[in-house]
Amino acid sequence: MTDITRKGFLGAAAGGTVLLFLQACGGGGGDYGSAPAPAPAPPPPAPPPSGQCTPASAVIASNHGHVLAIPAADLDSATDKSYGIQGSGTHDHTVTFTAGLLQMLKNGQTVMATSTQTNSHTHSVTVSCL
Repeated sequence: MTDITRKGFLGAAAGGTVLLFLQACGGGGGDYGSAPAPAPAPPPPAPPPSGQCTPASAVIASNHGHVLAIPAADLDSATDKSYGIQGSGTHDHTVTFTAGLLQMLKNGQTVMATSTQTNSHTHSVTVSCL
């Protein structure tokens, strides 16, 4: 048997402890971190200018590409206003809003009008201002 000194014993014991510590703290190659945070949701679309009736606020029945936008200045009109609604459709229709309907829109009410007849059909148009 070999005699071991106290210094030799403590050195061997300390070296073994360091070796155990290093094995416990790494080397696995796995990803032990937390999952990355999800990307934030995109901001909502900007609202249209106050008082403007946009295509998003117009519902055109049996629609096939027609679009309606009413300029905000028209909401103060004292006369009837007519708008073409062709959009990406292959034909156009005209929708007329009386001065009274435009005032109702300005006051936040929903109004409905019927387009002119083209290609043997009309469209009911329901509008509210955002």
